[in-house]
Formats: sequence, C-alpha cells, structure tokens
Amino acid sequence: MLSFLIVSGQSKKVETAIHNKQPNIIFLMTDDQRWDNMGCYGRPEFNTPNIDKLAAQGVTFDKAYYAVAICMPSRVTMLTGRHLSSHKVGFVAPEDYTLSQADFAKSYPAILKKAGYRTGFIGKVGFTVTPEATRPSTPKEQFYEENMKVVFDYFAGSETYDRKDFVIWPKEDQVLHEIYKEERINSGRTLRTGEAMLHFIETQPKEQPFCLSVSFYAVKHDNNKDMYMPHFEQFKDKEFSVPGNWVEGANDKLPKVVKENARGVKLHAARSSTPELYQRLVRRFATQGYSVDQQVGLLVEMLKEKGLLENTIIIYTSDNGRFQGSHGLFDKCILYEESVKAPLIVYDGRIPAAKRQRREDALISSVDMAPTIVSLAGLSIPSSMQGQDFSKVLNQTQDKSKWRDAVFMEDLFLADMFGSRYKENVDEINKNLIDANKSYRSRGIRTARWKYIVYYEHTPKIEELYDVDNDPLEQNNLVNDSKHSTILKKLRKQTEELYQTAVQRN
Repeated sequence: MLSFLIVSGQSKKVETAIHNKQPNIIFLMTDDQRWDNMGCYGRPEFNTPNIDKLAAQGVTFDKAYYAVAICMPSRVTMLTGRHLSSHKVGFVAPEDYTLSQADFAKSYPAILKKAGYRTGFIGKVGFTVTPEATRPSTPKEQFYEENMKVVFDYFAGSETYDRKDFVIWPKEDQVLHEIYKEERINSGRTLRTGEAMLHFIETQPKEQPFCLSVSFYAVKHDNNKDMYMPHFEQFKDKEFSVPGNWVEGANDKLPKVVKENARGVKLHAARSSTPELYQRLVRRFATQGYSVDQQVGLLVEMLKEKGLLENTIIIYTSDNGRFQGSHGLFDKCILYEESVKAPLIVYDGRIPAAKRQRREDALISSVDMAPTIVSLAGLSIPSSMQGQDFSKVLNQTQDKSKWRDAVFMEDLFLADMFGSRYKENVDEINKNLIDANKSYRSRGIRTARWKYIVYYEHTPKIEELYDVDNDPLEQNNLVNDSKHSTILKKLRKQTEELYQTAVQRN
C-alpha cells in the first residue's frame, strides 16, 4: 500500500525550514496517455492505484489543456514555456526547426541547473537540440551528448524507443549501463525507465536539490515488445467501457477537410473502428498505464524512505491525448477534448495535507509548466516564457478573478507535409496544399464553458463551436445557431488576440 508522509502535524519550525530549502522537482510525463485513462479521472477500470493516491494527496486539475497536442512541439512547449508558433519546433514546415542551444539554455532544466540543481533526464527525448535552429526538425542523427550534456548531469534517453540510438551518461555509472544493456530489452521499457529513475534518486547528494524529468515511452507503441507482458494478464479479457462519442466506422460529421486529409481518420479505420479493435487497443493502453503506475508507486516509496518526500514536488502529466476512436479518429492533434485535455496532478510535499488534497478547476495550459517549475524552485522566470505561473493556484493564494479565462491551442500538423518533411521544396509543397484547400491546420480556445475551433487556412474558413458544459462529447456544432452569435464573435476575436500573443518571441 502506497503511503505518504503527512507534514501538517509537524512543528512550525520544521515546516519553515522545509519551505526555506529549494524543493526537489520531479516532472513525470507519459506518451499519448488520454486524460481519462486512469481512476482519478473517472475510469477505475484502468487500475492506476498509485497515480490515484498521488491525486488524492495532491491537487488534481480538471481543466488542464495542451497548447499543442502532438509529441515534439508539446514537449518543447512544456520545456521552454513557449507556444509552437513561437518556438517553431514542430514536425512539418514552416514550423519545422530544431531547438537552438540558445533557446534550450532558457528551458526549465537549464535554469535550475544554473541555480545549483542536479538535473536528470530519462526516457523519450522527442526533439532535437542543435547549435543553431535548423531545418528539418527531425534530422537523421541525434547528438544528445554534444548538445544536451551542458544541461543534464544524468541522462538515459533516445528519440523514440529505448532499444534504438540510446545514449547514457555519466559514462562511469555502471549501474545505469547495466539497466540498459541490450540483453535486457524484454524486461520492459517502462520498468527500465523506473529503474533508472530510482537509481537517480539513490545517487542523489544529500545537500543538493534535484530536478528530474522522466519521459515514459508508454503508452505509445503497444506491440508486445513494447509492453511488460505480465501486466497484460489482468486486462487481456477485460471489457472496457466505450465513450459515448466513439464511432464505429467512418464519421460523416467531421469537417470534410479533416475527414479527407487527417491521419487520424485512416488510423481509426485500421486500429479502433470496430468494437473488437477498440477493446484490443484499450487493453494495451491500460497495460502500459498500469506499468507506469507501478513505477510511480516505487518512486514515492523511495522518496519516503530517504526522507525526501516532504521537500519534493511531483508533477504528473502526458504530452498529448489520443482519440481511441472518439469522433471517428485514432490519432491526436485535432482540437477536440480527447486530444487536447491533459491529465495534470501536482503533489507538493511541503504543503500540509489539508491544503493540497483537492481538485482544481482553474484553466491551465501546458505552456505554463516551465514558468511554474522555475517559480516553484524560487527562481526568476525569464521573459522568453509565455505561460503563466500557476504556483499561486496550487497554494490557493491566486485571485481567481485575475486568472485567465481561456487557453489557446493550435494544431499545425498536416499528414501530407509529414511525408514530405525531408524534401528541399517543403515550403512550396505547403503552399500547394493550402492552395488545393487540403490544409486542416487549426487554432482555437477553450474557456470554462466553450470550445471554439477555426480551420483558418481553408477557404472558406471552417468553424466549430461547442458548449462543452452541456455537450462534453462535442457532438453539436453550434456555429450556425443564431442564438450563439454573440459568444461566437467574442471567441473569434479572443482566439485571434491570443494567437498574436502566442506567435511573439521575447
């Protein structure tokens, strides 16, 4: 049974001492884990007891959203606190640059490293750092040690898999090398990530604060070789509930430009378009989610045993959601809730239990991660970061009337452009797709109640408007309903204003 050290009963003197120390910060990110695929978000069939315990003892956010819902740009957004339209580290032209060393130096790990933190990274990197920002953003080779060692003291990572192009340092750390030796591939990538995570804690100097970023490969790539198969046994015959907006076969209600061009439509046909395919898929995502959950439990136990938990902040989220057949889509990117809504749990051991055991409905964006982490470390937030520091939301000192009333989101991924990403004439190809009316790039906003989406490169523009409070599955597009013309005009204007802010570079 996972247990937590409760600090509320300690003396004021001890509590003050804890708050005067820089906290340890652990940032846990899964890959493609849909927000509701865990017990604390309403689906206990996924069996995530340790994550649920973390949520029960921390702050669970019910309205957290991705500024962009696909892995590479999402990861860079959380690292740098900048929108994709600003950092331009995306999969396809014209936002297809690598992350420069100068911009990497303004990321949260780099800032904490300069302030004396021991920094670590484990798992999927998902983006490329180069001396200068260059195109394309996905080069054939990665040079992690040359470009990232200045920021990370401890590193065990690769681009997509832990069995390909894996890089480790410190070189002299034999235990870390033993964890990742080739003969152990079938021990399960998530368990290996967990072992490396625990080893980082084991080797942590007592008087130095640490910042550890863990990027699990799970729950993506659900082949047998990517799962820890003993964990599959509990799910192999389980019948999972089916979301009300899951579509068998094709979905004729999708905007035509999405239906004819988005990658998620074809992937749905192949992977989630029948009841049998859906159950097979979700069982495998559940297996990997359970494997991650077990590592979370081991992590908390070790922190407790070493007396670190009361001065450690644990943040749990994912890089993007996954449709799993909702809306007749499999993939991510598109700005419906299943793709853009994020799980977000923050456990701060410094805060008395009575003040952190709660749910929070403030609108949070993934662009807020970096400035909040920097702030929690007691450091100054650089002007380059566009997100908002939500640390006062966490400790309930934020004036909610002055907090944001909308989060900005964008989808700049085009499947046809991804297939052409290594061609020299990518800008010409991009223009031709737009001229042929095949672009489904979109931007939009989410307020406490409303969702607005505009496919802005299509002629004429295509818009969607949902009253998410009353239509949480986003089934009734209200854009042509005259009763909602006032809110539509307001959200159009607000989306454009937030975009103009997002595109800036400070």
